[in-house]
Amino acid sequence: MAEPIQLNLGALRSVMDLTLHTHHAARIWHGRTASDGKNGIIGLSGFVGIMNKMKRGAELDDPYSDWWIIQVEEKIATCKVELNLIQEKLDQVMSGLPPTLNIGDNLSVHPVKLPLFINAQLGFMAVYLLTQFDELARRLLLAHHTALIGRRDMEVWLNEGAHVLRSLFGLAQRFKYSGAARDDFAANNARAREAREAFGELPQDVLEGTRRSEFAPVIVRAKAQSAAGEWDIETVSDSVEASERTGADESEVGEG
Repeated sequence: MAEPIQLNLGALRSVMDLTLHTHHAARIWHGRTASDGKNGIIGLSGFVGIMNKMKRGAELDDPYSDWWIIQVEEKIATCKVELNLIQEKLDQVMSGLPPTLNIGDNLSVHPVKLPLFINAQLGFMAVYLLTQFDELARRLLLAHHTALIGRRDMEVWLNEGAHVLRSLFGLAQRFKYSGAARDDFAANNARAREAREAFGELPQDVLEGTRRSEFAPVIVRAKAQSAAGEWDIETVSDSVEASERTGADESEVGEG
């Protein structure tokens, strides 16, 4: 009788990297550290770290984390519309090129390539916005170089595009893990009351779990919670603090 075949399959992995061609997009990726009286600005790498924390909170059945995922997803959709509006204005400008003049893509001779290790789907959606901004910046620089727009208009549109992404990061930066789960709210215990006092009331459908983002993770709190109930809170807090300290190495974010 043949022995059964043992299949010890490992986790799936896919090699991913992001290529940026402009300093404008690279600055959005890295953000800015606080110095000389200037406030620090969170970059996309820090945003992804927060998304990982948000996703972990939702896995632990924190309804506030679910509500934040919904809000960030809606903000991402708004950001895409705003970038599209800038692109449409630029399309009108670029249509002023003579039809006999052929100009190729404006690409860096030494682009930066960043490896991606992203654990949250909303992190990928933000990366797509950054690639859109990088393309927008390349085209704006080209439009200025070919005398289709002046420097002032170029800088105004570049700043508008950068502000779109930074407003998304700023929203996510306000997220705090509540430490409460839906079971706490059902029991109306001290943890639920403290969460309500600190973070306010939630929409009822979000609190009940009937409305969740399409990208919300599977809830695993029952498997992960310790008898004392403190392990969950500390793990989520520690994981995001580690991401923020390292800045995800500014080139690696999360874990695929």
